[in-house]
Amino acid sequence: MPNLKGKRALVTGGSRGIGAAIALALAESGADVAITYQNSTKRADSVVTSITKLGRRGFSIQADSADPEAIKRAVSEAVETLGGLDILVNSAAVGLAGPVAQVDLAEFQMMMDVNVRGPFVAAQAAIPHLSKGGRIISIGSALAQSVPFPGVTAYAMSKSALLSFTRGLSRELGPQGITVNLVLPGSTNTEANPADGEGADFQRSLSSIGRYAEPREIADAVVFLASPSANMVTGSTLTVDGGANA
Repeated sequence: MPNLKGKRALVTGGSRGIGAAIALALAESGADVAITYQNSTKRADSVVTSITKLGRRGFSIQADSADPEAIKRAVSEAVETLGGLDILVNSAAVGLAGPVAQVDLAEFQMMMDVNVRGPFVAAQAAIPHLSKGGRIISIGSALAQSVPFPGVTAYAMSKSALLSFTRGLSRELGPQGITVNLVLPGSTNTEANPADGEGADFQRSLSSIGRYAEPREIADAVVFLASPSANMVTGSTLTVDGGANA
């Protein structure tokens, strides 16, 4: 297991699904972890309890990732409580399904605020606190690389923006020894897209492996990128989709 002992991490959207799995995996590897959540107070408390049971410091921050000021406050609280920041994981996201002709513009704007502006603002707030060895890792989607079925165009658009963001920011922060990477999950067994949900069989058929990923499998990719083993990995995308984009 990668050694992240002494590292301090902030995971946005860390109360459930992939974000919660990332927070726990980082803690298991030795990091102290702060998470943000919007409404799931009980779930956030449960994640924090699990972190502290691992002997690590953990706490939650209520913050709407569509609100830039809330994001900035969350970063400041994480830095103050943890005594600094080494790892930022942009995991908070929302999905929007439906044909482009039928997408509600207010809902579209909210998704863009969370999925695109959110990681930008979080990184902007975190950069002054990161030093050599720092990490910025965003969670995108395999749909950023290809869109194999209709109805997810707007969501794929929001996630594809993280490709350029990751590449460009890696150029800016590379001289400081800070790496910036992107994880692209495929179909993952979460409440938002359960492995037994409608359309799940079709999604499985797209994968070479023929199954959904579990959140922990996405989290393991994040832990690798956060570890010293990935010191020379930056500006990269790590696709964890079971071969769906092969």
